[in-house]
Amino acid sequence: MKIQIDELQKSMEELLPKKRFLHTEGVAYLAASLAMCYGESAERAMIAGLLHDNAKYIDFEEAISECKHHGLPVSDVERRNPFLLHGKLGAYYANVKYGVMDEEVLSAITYHTTGKPNMTFLEKVIFLSDYIEPRRTQPTTPSLEEIRIIAFHNLDLAVYYALENTVRYLKSTGREIDELTIKTLEYYRLKKV
Repeated sequence: MKIQIDELQKSMEELLPKKRFLHTEGVAYLAASLAMCYGESAERAMIAGLLHDNAKYIDFEEAISECKHHGLPVSDVERRNPFLLHGKLGAYYANVKYGVMDEEVLSAITYHTTGKPNMTFLEKVIFLSDYIEPRRTQPTTPSLEEIRIIAFHNLDLAVYYALENTVRYLKSTGREIDELTIKTLEYYRLKKV
């Protein structure tokens, strides 16, 4: 089954609140731009970008219930912070509702919030595009513009800086940090040197 980008865009525009849809569109176009810059598939990047937040607005209790119902594991951290489930659940919906069969696209959706060690090109692109999307403004991240520039020259370094900023911000606000994010930061810290 061939996925039609324009149909996915329409579906996401109907599904998501206006502000989230604009963010989603920005992620998709940025992901496609990064893919073209590195000689990779812009279409796959667009599909993953458009679908990365398709489960973002599911009620937290419902998200936990849906994961259990569909056999998707829920960690203790995810149970305490159910907003983290939208990647995992979003990948499931991308497959069953939108017909995405590409495992790498599904994995990019799954890990777009936490990251994971040794990400594929597409996983890194969706992780970064979500973080540096042009409409994003993060006063707690003074180096956001730098990361945007670095992303077009060195994905691994940009991933490292994005993770470092994320962990620093979460620690400063006293929020719980997913263990996978810490492992990912350590992986890319070692890769950076």
